[in-house]
Formats: sequence, C-alpha cells, structure tokens
Amino acid sequence: MSAAWIPVLCLGVCLLLLLPETAGSEGAVPIAITCFTRGLDIRKEKADVLCPGGCPLEEFSVFGNIVYASVSSICGAAIHRGVISNSGGPVRIYSLPGRENYSSVVANGIQSQTLSRWSASFTVTKGKSGTQEATGQAVSTARPAIGKRLKKTPEKKTGNKDCKADIAFLIDGSFNIGQRRFNLQKNFVGKVALMLGIGTEGPHVGLVQASEHPKIEFYLKNFTSAKDVLFAIKEVGFRGGNTNTGKALKHTAQKFFTADTGARKGIPKVVVVFIDGWPSDDIEEAGIVAREFGVNVFIVSVAKPIPEELGMVQDVAFVDKAVCRSNGFFSYYMPNWFGTTKYVKPLVQKLCTHEQMVCSKTCYNSVNIAFLIDGSSSVGESNFRLILEFVSNIAKIFEISDIGAKIAAVQFTYDQRTEFSFTDYSTKENVLAVIRSIRYMSGGTATGDAISFTVRNVFGPMRDSPNKNFLVIVTDGQSYDDVRGPAAAAHDAAK
Repeated sequence: MSAAWIPVLCLGVCLLLLLPETAGSEGAVPIAITCFTRGLDIRKEKADVLCPGGCPLEEFSVFGNIVYASVSSICGAAIHRGVISNSGGPVRIYSLPGRENYSSVVANGIQSQTLSRWSASFTVTKGKSGTQEATGQAVSTARPAIGKRLKKTPEKKTGNKDCKADIAFLIDGSFNIGQRRFNLQKNFVGKVALMLGIGTEGPHVGLVQASEHPKIEFYLKNFTSAKDVLFAIKEVGFRGGNTNTGKALKHTAQKFFTADTGARKGIPKVVVVFIDGWPSDDIEEAGIVAREFGVNVFIVSVAKPIPEELGMVQDVAFVDKAVCRSNGFFSYYMPNWFGTTKYVKPLVQKLCTHEQMVCSKTCYNSVNIAFLIDGSSSVGESNFRLILEFVSNIAKIFEISDIGAKIAAVQFTYDQRTEFSFTDYSTKENVLAVIRSIRYMSGGTATGDAISFTVRNVFGPMRDSPNKNFLVIVTDGQSYDDVRGPAAAAHDAAK
C-alpha cells in the first residue's frame, strides 16, 4: 500500500494529512464529470474523476485553498491547486470534514472565495489516467452507461431578468430570537430567495448575521443559483448576543456592496433587515448611512414589543428611522415566525418593484451640479432672467436632498460671486426660490477665472462627497481671459 502526503492546513506550521491508497485502485477507470461538478456531488470518501478541457476559468466557484468547501467545483479546485491545467485530466478527490473560514487565494488564474463555514470539505491530488482521456467536451457527473447518451453540460440559469437587484438579507442572530426561531427565520429567507428567481442575470443575494458583532456569511458573488443559496443559508450557524441591528446595517451598507464582493453597476442595492422584537442599539444613524450609500433598506419586523416591553425599547419609531422612506412600502410586519409562507410572495413583489427603489443611486439623486452663470453686461437684465429660468428648469429634474443631488450657483463677470453653495440648501423648494432671487451683476466676462474660482471654492469642500461632480457654464459669448487652461485643470481635479 502506497501513501500520499497532502498539506491540508497551514497555521504557522503546516500539518500533513496521510491519505492511504487502497490496493486495486491503480487500474480504476475515473468517473467522467463536468466543469461544474461539485465535491458534494461525489458521495465517496475517495474517488478518481476525469475533468474535461476548456472549462471557463471565470465561471468556476471555488471556496478555500488546499482544503475546499464541498460546494466548490472539483475541476476548478484541481486547476487552482495546480493538479491539472485547463486542458483537463484525471483528479483524485478525498472527502474531508467541514470547517470554518475557507480562505481566498489567487492561483493558476482562479480567484478562490472566502466562506465562513461549510459542513463538508475535500482536497485533490493528481489522479490515475485509467483508460479515458480528457476532451474539450464536458461530460456528465456519473459514469456513462453503455448505449446511453452523455448528458449536456448544465447551463447556469439566467434567473428572473425582471427582478434585477443585489440583495443582502440581514438576519437576526441575537439571543432575543433564540435558536428555534432563528431556524424558522432561515427557512423563511430560503423561501424568499427561491421565489426571487436567483440567476446570473437576475437577482443576486448574500447574507449577513446581526448579533453582538455583524458577520457577513456569504457575498453576492458567492452563489448565483437558488440551489447553492439554499445550501449556504442552511449552513449558517446561530451566533447569539445583543440585537445590534444598527451596527450590522451600517457595516452592511459600507462593506457588503462593493465591486470586489459582487455588486453590479446600475443595479438597485437592497438590504432586507429582519428584526425579532426590537434592536438593542441606535438604528437611525445606520439608516442615514445606508441612504448615503444608495441602499434601499426594508425592515421585516416580527413580534412587535408589547406595551409592557416598550420601556426597554431605545426608539419605538425604529422602523421609520431605518427604512429607505417611511411611506409604508419599505416596512413589512409578520406577527410571528409560524405560517409565514403566505408572506413570501408579497415581500418578493416589493423587492422586485424597482421603480419604487427611491434610495438607489441614479443620475438624478447622486450628483453635485454647480451652475456658473454669466452676469456680464452683454447678457442684459431680461436675458439674465431667462438664464435663471433655464437653470431652474434643470434643477427641478433632480432629487435634491441632504443625501441626494446637490445644487450650487456662481455668477461671474470679471469678478465672481457665490450665490449659494452645495451645503446651503437641501430641499428643491429652497433651491428654486434662491435661484429666482439672484441679482444681476453686470460687468466684463472672465470665464477662465470663474472656472478656477468655482473648482476651488465650490467643489473643493466637496472633495470627499460620494456624488459625481458637474459644472454647467451658461454664457453668451467669448471670454476676455484663457478658458482652456482652467477647463483642463477642472477635468484633472475631477479624476
């Protein structure tokens, strides 16, 4: 009997696992699998498999390094481990126990992903060639029977294209909910995820657990099929602790929706917050942060506090303080965790009604627009009033607020005058009123100096703003000074 030494864990010192080879395995014919066959699909402690060639590296789902979560692609793990190349080939897979904290490592063109916990693992070594050869055509996960056609490569489902959204389920993992209701909560979240129609071109979901400290269980990019998401939800363990929902919501808004974690451009960002009872901390600030990041917050509250418990609640209006808008659309109430199936479809319908996602960052609510208005003598009083009407009509289109679009105005001749800055007015009504009240200056035309002044004094203080900056110049003729230099400098400052 020969043996193979496989490194399975490195924590300062590498431990080695001795995996014995049983007699008679040398001549075994490897099982033909597809590019996307996962470790959990092979229900053996040890198996020889044959990976096809030409698998798309960017589509592999691989979790871990050396030791991989069983939800990982076997062929993806083998390429990542360096056991085979993308040309395919024989691989030997060994089943291992589950573990916590699968690490993320880039190797051989594959970026493996982190996973906080999974119930089973596997590792891979070079397999025995047997009698088959790898080809560029993906084959079925089982040994093909004589006279039967090979199954086609399973295609990744596109999902519900009418419900494109990036959704974080923020579940309650506190002692307040307890283990039993925590499991009922997971079942409900699984039903919602299933009905959403998760897929590559549909909704993507991830999960965060709120307790004493927030924990991101899995990201948007980790799973793009409902089956895998349900597996992942099932694996989430109960943490306990205080119901620090505000802390978890703030963490989710700031850390969860990034390009690196799978957030897509132009897709609504949504957090569905489940609260059993009431939060232990302040949720209002977290709601403000979420809105600033363009996140639509839904609150699903279960078992509202009874009158005797209201004295323990930090803020009885916590739902209205946290949601995207306190208009009833973003709040959802269930009396308890039993018989919740009837609540699934109405919640899914809300999550897929994108025209109501008013907190999403769009061109209309995430810009800083400064109007640089020509007040020179060549314009004249009557035309100046037309300019102000023109500026007002543009400003009306945008969603002006303290967390939305912001408007500023500068009038210029040879001199410059800031009529109002980005932080002076945070409502559309006030902005329109002050535009109409601007007084005509009259004088010469120095557009270049005015551009430099506006970039320095109006946009300068907004350097850390998440909004995009735009400068709209309204002028009637040629400037007496250089415009190209200041304009180029303004472009550079915006990079």
